[in-house]
Amino acid sequence: MSSASGIGMKSSILPLAIALTAAVFSHAALASFDRLSADVLDVVPPSARVSGVPGEMTIQQGSCRTFSTAEVRRRIVDVAVQEWGFFGFHIVDQTNPDSADSGAPRSLRRPPRLGAAEAARVADSIAGYWTVTPDGSWILDRQNRAWNGPSGVAARWRDPWSAAFVSWVMCESGLGDSSRFRHAIAHHVYIDQAIRARDEGQPQTAFAAYDVGEAVIEPGDLLCTARRAAYRTLDERRLHLGASARTHCDIVVKVDEANERILAIGGNVRGSVRLKLLPAVRIPGEAMRPVDQSRISGGRTVFAHLKLRAASVEADALDNSPTIKALGGRDAVQPRV
Repeated sequence: MSSASGIGMKSSILPLAIALTAAVFSHAALASFDRLSADVLDVVPPSARVSGVPGEMTIQQGSCRTFSTAEVRRRIVDVAVQEWGFFGFHIVDQTNPDSADSGAPRSLRRPPRLGAAEAARVADSIAGYWTVTPDGSWILDRQNRAWNGPSGVAARWRDPWSAAFVSWVMCESGLGDSSRFRHAIAHHVYIDQAIRARDEGQPQTAFAAYDVGEAVIEPGDLLCTARRAAYRTLDERRLHLGASARTHCDIVVKVDEANERILAIGGNVRGSVRLKLLPAVRIPGEAMRPVDQSRISGGRTVFAHLKLRAASVEADALDNSPTIKALGGRDAVQPRV
């Protein structure tokens, strides 16, 4: 489907799809949205970084773009939103109080993974995310072997790609120098970089780490959780700086104070790029922060707020992104839950 032919249809069905996110986890799937032309949003698609078919794919490009610091925050949002659209505008709603129902089978509380046809469509995009990481080559070699196995192109990625997604967004947004942002296959690498940046006074680093509630959360910032170990504060992570940890970070694209929620986009969320609706609360004397969901079955605590050291943009930057404007504007993407 071309961008021109698909925009009219999507602008009418996107509000309906988002309105259906009242379930514990919504997995509303729209027709895929073609990436915008470079004259509308200057982004080199991740798929352009690789060549070959699944099973024979190789890396062709690993360099990053260069943009002024003034552009970085908005580019981070715009690039992430476009990838969300390309993957089908999937949404994960964590604001619904029914999500506290730990008695529901886990399989019913989680959106499904991508089907075989969709996995094949996005394979070279995910491969492109890996190209900006130091370990991308051997990871892609390993995935080629998986694609040449019995499951073919439907084979799941052998390695989690959420950190590679964030790394590619940062690379494409102008954070190419490792002294500013360390592209990595694991989130803890750049979490630790942001902790050291603040603790040791490293002004060149793009992000500085804060405990949630310590600083105002803005579009372009990162919110990070951990599973092993289950960190609740930065001090807990400081005890393990440099050690491996199973962590995950999402890119904030909108802070919705009126509805007490934060909207953030993450990669490899059930095998896709998905928008999360995170419940938030304002505690007296603190900035608005994500609600602690550790007591909800499967929920995790946001233990790290990586704040981008760049000029602010409007809180509803998602609504003003080129992708959303192409869908008909602001009213098309107001989550109604």
